[in-house]
Amino acid sequence: MKNYKEYSRREFLGQISCAGMGYMTLMNSLINLKAINAASISNSDTEGYKAIVCILQSGGNDSYNTLIPNDNNLYKTYKTTRSNLAIPKADILPLYSKSGSQLDYGLHPNMTGVQNLFNSGNLSFISNVGTLMDKMTKKDYINETKAVPLGLFSHSDQIQQWQTAIKDKRTAIGWGGRIADLINDQSKSGNISMNISLSGTNVFQAGDKTMGFAMNEKGTISMEDYGKTDNLLNSLRTNAVTNLMAHNYQDIFKNTFSQTMQNSHDAHIEFSAAMEDFDGFSGGTFSKGNPISQDLKMIASTIGIQEALGFNRQIFFVNFGGWDHHDTLIKGHGGMIGVLSDALNEFNAGLEQHNLSDQVLTFTISEFGRTLTSNGDGSDHAWGGNVMVMGGKNLIEGQQIFGTYPSLALRGPDDVGNGVILPTISTDSYFTEISKWFGVSPTDLSVIFPQIGNFYDVNAANYPIGFIKQA
Repeated sequence: MKNYKEYSRREFLGQISCAGMGYMTLMNSLINLKAINAASISNSDTEGYKAIVCILQSGGNDSYNTLIPNDNNLYKTYKTTRSNLAIPKADILPLYSKSGSQLDYGLHPNMTGVQNLFNSGNLSFISNVGTLMDKMTKKDYINETKAVPLGLFSHSDQIQQWQTAIKDKRTAIGWGGRIADLINDQSKSGNISMNISLSGTNVFQAGDKTMGFAMNEKGTISMEDYGKTDNLLNSLRTNAVTNLMAHNYQDIFKNTFSQTMQNSHDAHIEFSAAMEDFDGFSGGTFSKGNPISQDLKMIASTIGIQEALGFNRQIFFVNFGGWDHHDTLIKGHGGMIGVLSDALNEFNAGLEQHNLSDQVLTFTISEFGRTLTSNGDGSDHAWGGNVMVMGGKNLIEGQQIFGTYPSLALRGPDDVGNGVILPTISTDSYFTEISKWFGVSPTDLSVIFPQIGNFYDVNAANYPIGFIKQA
């Protein structure tokens, strides 16, 4: 199994290198990719501040070893089906309802952070979510009477579809990018995109007119960083870059490049000035040895300076890769789910320090669930899986499991073959609920999610699933 820290760094460097600009690649994470002359065509509600944080568990999370049956009878079925992949019942962490009764489902033993979040009302699960073209039964699937998503069970197609919400064709435009295309001009910030990534470029945040502003866990990187020393060479380098960006090129392409560099320079100055006035977090809130926690710390810090930057809407993205556990699942998945669990708990604590948790919705995605059956030492590509949503107690309906947790019986009502679970909640419903809370209008919801009408009336007053509290 890939070490999660090495994987994350390698992915980050690989993505950054794709935009190579020679010596200027040091400033790549500062490039403002916000659309020039993008006209706002939206009736969306963008009053007040709201942020969504998307965490991609790329590779396909084994989510039935994340949220696990804990009732005696349900566990027996789970144990029989999962065989050597089953977590011992004595190790499962209990979850409790708001009334204090123990639920029929618990957590992987390494998820103490998520257990704390759930039992305190800051987190809920949505069970059996997946890419669906339309409502589908097991009979529909077996008899092929309804269409399935393009490239079902394929990493490349499914990871794209969770980020684009388009399941019948391939596209590089994400649903987070489409939202930004509609409302980006309603922010007051002129240099920094509302879409900010801690994992380089990605499909989710790429719009027709908008792309993400990329940074790393230490914040933005600029030539300015090298000009803060007494080293003459560094000072000269900074001055040279500033002069280069100020030069008036006659060639239109050079002018565009120069303007992009100037915007990057301006963005860095704007971002750094705002960050200097941020109070930060109490010691030990974010673990230094947890790379996802450090990414989320930078997101929390950026949210903390949103007023200074002029934002009332922001979309953040983190890719935590390496979940394709065809082997060593027990050890590999257990270690990684613990890292994510701790990071989420620390992120929530950081937001609460600055009274921001009710304005920030954090949610997980993964291209598919895994097979219930063991392939010997791991699980294979499947379909429906469980996801998490986190937020303040005034934001989400916490301490609940939404949807219907499927039967884990082999050849049971939800198994369409080889331990593959047919989803019962569409990704469209999941993403529409988030987008509706974010302020996207009903008309725009139908544009962003073309198939949502198969699952939900966008003009309805209620939310599609109900994990967000009604205003």
